[in-house]
Amino acid sequence: MVVDDHPMWRDGVARDLTEAGHDVVAATGEGRQAVRIAAAARPDLVVLDLQLPDIDGVEVISGLLAALPEVRILMLSASGEQQSVLDAVKAGATGYLLKSAGQAEFLAAVESAAAGEAVFTPGLAGLVLGEFRRLATEPPSTDDDGAPRLTDRETEVLRLVAKGLSYKQIAERLVLSHRTVQNHVQNTLGKLQLHNRVELTRYAIEKGLDQ
Repeated sequence: MVVDDHPMWRDGVARDLTEAGHDVVAATGEGRQAVRIAAAARPDLVVLDLQLPDIDGVEVISGLLAALPEVRILMLSASGEQQSVLDAVKAGATGYLLKSAGQAEFLAAVESAAAGEAVFTPGLAGLVLGEFRRLATEPPSTDDDGAPRLTDRETEVLRLVAKGLSYKQIAERLVLSHRTVQNHVQNTLGKLQLHNRVELTRYAIEKGLDQ
């Protein structure tokens, strides 16, 4: 699903996705309408602009995740401001790409985000990771005594996720298939009641697994 208030840009993104073999189930230029449509169309991934005429992208992210907890959200924005990026990621965006990205970079980001991988325009990944490290130094808001137990392999995969490795790199490091790594991550997300790789990365850093 494509959400952008500029018709030419919205149509262009939808066309690129369709030509790349993706099924674009809906496209709209308004945030509230996007949330309503998504609840019915049930997209796997939403390509979302940050600046919309009625409500901002962060509100849209919250609405989308409330309606579809498993949906992946890739921000595609002209704004690379630090606060904009962090607000979107904290709200639950899977990735954040600037509109200056080329077509190949965009389509690769869509594939990665759809698989649950955190995707960022070069330079933004370090910003987000740095913020998560800062947040991890703050006192936890909940008691961790009842945290689910992970297997040794799940913990090993989680440690590499925290270090910023892609699923492909993790698979190569552990001599596993890409699918097996994805399964471990999905199992870990389920056990920890997290929604995406971004949340998983923050959890891992809070546990000191990035060291």
